[in-house]
Amino acid sequence: MAKAPLSPAAWIEAGLAQLTATGPLALRAEPLSRHLKTSKGSFYWHFKDVPAFQAALLAEWKDRAMTQLAEDAAMEGSDTDKMIRFGQTVQGDKAGPALRAWAQSEKSVAKTIASVDAARLKRLVGLMKGIGVDNEDFAKAAYGALVGLKQMKNDDGDALVAFAALVDLVMALK
Repeated sequence: MAKAPLSPAAWIEAGLAQLTATGPLALRAEPLSRHLKTSKGSFYWHFKDVPAFQAALLAEWKDRAMTQLAEDAAMEGSDTDKMIRFGQTVQGDKAGPALRAWAQSEKSVAKTIASVDAARLKRLVGLMKGIGVDNEDFAKAAYGALVGLKQMKNDDGDALVAFAALVDLVMALK
């Protein structure tokens, strides 16, 4: 029985997984085809070339990040609860560290990350203003810590605990 053809979404899922596992060199037709145990023809059926695939992957990551941000904003709860949920969302972005590493050498990736970071930071600034903290530098520091802690390879969930400690500190300072 013939194997069902892969969809563009399946290729993008595989790309995100491989990017996270091995880095941006995995985002080419040959390594992805090997990983998915299929031919490169399937890749080129859906994507004009590797840059088109990479652009689709970035667009999907950004869309997911922005959708998650909107969903989190629509949830009920206190601003403190929403800040913790915000931290969980950022921590749940498994591809984030690999994308940030890739952004060091690829301007389109850096631009996409900057766009998502700006939206996330705007959300965090709003949450902090909701609890009476108007100094945007607190939000920048908290987001920077959250992202930076995520970059640490030995993090086993401590980043979210550290972010919660920063939220507690901000609450105590207001």
